[in-house]
Amino acid sequence: MNNSIDRFVPQGYEPFEGSSAFKSKPRKLIAEKATSKGFGKLTSISDLFDKLNIHDGMTLSFHHHLRNGDYVLNMVAEEIKRRNLKNMTLAPSSIFPGNAILVELMENGNVTKIYTDYVNGPVAEAISHGKLQGLCVMHTHGGRPQAIESGDLHIDVAILGIPTVDKHGNGTGTTGKSACGSLGYAVSDLMYADKVVFVTDNVVDEIQNPQLDGKYVDYVLTVDAIGNPEGIVSGTTKITKDPVGLKIARMTAQLLDELGLVKQGLSMQTGAGGTSLAVAHYVKNLMISKGIKGSFASGGITGYFVDMLTEGLLDELYDVQCFDLKAVQSIGTNKAHHAMSGSRYANPFDDNVVDKLDFVILGATEIDLDFNVNVTTDSHGKIMGGSGGHSDTAHGANVTVITTNLVKSRMPIIKEKVTTVTTPGEDVDVLVTERGIAINPKRTDLLEKLQGSKLPICTIEQLLEKAYDITGVPARPQKGSKPVGVVVYRDGTVIDTIYKID
Repeated sequence: MNNSIDRFVPQGYEPFEGSSAFKSKPRKLIAEKATSKGFGKLTSISDLFDKLNIHDGMTLSFHHHLRNGDYVLNMVAEEIKRRNLKNMTLAPSSIFPGNAILVELMENGNVTKIYTDYVNGPVAEAISHGKLQGLCVMHTHGGRPQAIESGDLHIDVAILGIPTVDKHGNGTGTTGKSACGSLGYAVSDLMYADKVVFVTDNVVDEIQNPQLDGKYVDYVLTVDAIGNPEGIVSGTTKITKDPVGLKIARMTAQLLDELGLVKQGLSMQTGAGGTSLAVAHYVKNLMISKGIKGSFASGGITGYFVDMLTEGLLDELYDVQCFDLKAVQSIGTNKAHHAMSGSRYANPFDDNVVDKLDFVILGATEIDLDFNVNVTTDSHGKIMGGSGGHSDTAHGANVTVITTNLVKSRMPIIKEKVTTVTTPGEDVDVLVTERGIAINPKRTDLLEKLQGSKLPICTIEQLLEKAYDITGVPARPQKGSKPVGVVVYRDGTVIDTIYKID
């Protein structure tokens, strides 16, 4: 890891048993909890709490495939509040604005610790201001299954919203009124939690190709609705129309081409934001002009990649979560569109997909002179997101490209040192802005390939000076004194600490 990273581990974060906080532990090879006794039926959330004896101090987990449309986490939160349970630990794979009820539970001491990969909205605001008594432990999408499967994150009860469940307890996300597509982030919870509850609003006789195996399920609860699929789409999933974003995207596609990455059999991943999808659009045009076909795209899949698949420009899609309803529809009908688990996606101790990527296109809230990237907090230290798959894909891909405007909201995106390290600079290769492209000096191979390029190649220090010419040198905010969270790298290493905003 880069020497500029703050590795202070605050009190309240327990490192791996029998090891230092900076040493990872390989995952268990198998889950040893499969049952053949069948599952029980529950009648209500209250019945769930009674039958499973959910009590003070337990750890409950959830998945986020319905994103801001999920109802299940809130149902459980309401019951925790009603029973006034204390010192609960929640481990949702992500938290969205619709989960604002958790703020009250934190303030009342009902929930005192959170494990998650991403959090924004009122819950992120409350954690940033110290309303969570314990720490918010922020994993990556690959680090979360690693922690669960190794036993470092022990789950008492996994309460999983499943769009369709059959009489055998098998589950899928591809059908039902609450269909959300892939259920990749629920797989480790299913296999390794002490007890597993499927909460569904659609029961059928049999699922032909289930995503989740009923032999791991202890109980099934049927409710009126587990969520609103319209909430899956958060933010834009369309190509940007902003001229600056389009310029960055064109330069990025040209860069990838000059690096020899737009080739037969290419593999790629981009985010769902407007500029990232614009990069995919320009890469697609290059592929058409060259008459080439890619092997796969991966990650959170959007309708844009579904179109590339159906147009014959990609052989396969590997989908850990669907980012829009077109992707949800595709994964249930196209045999080349595969659901995958979070572990298969990015667990560093699994045979993962991210290690097979030729390139990945990612964003940044901040990036510093050592190429460390922050997508966890803003420049004042307020939590506004999290790694998700950012540092997983950055490490795995052959070339990692960060695309961003040089200046946003009159603030330079490049810093001398980022406020919070999400992805270490050793995993980041290129920064593309509208005013120039910086290559990480450690990638001498890329610099050699770009000799003679007409692209505006410069150093990251030169880009910082260009930004300062526009904005002036901003004052660096002071960190608070009380830790409220830790950033955990995909292998279990603590790489940064998040402090309370004073």
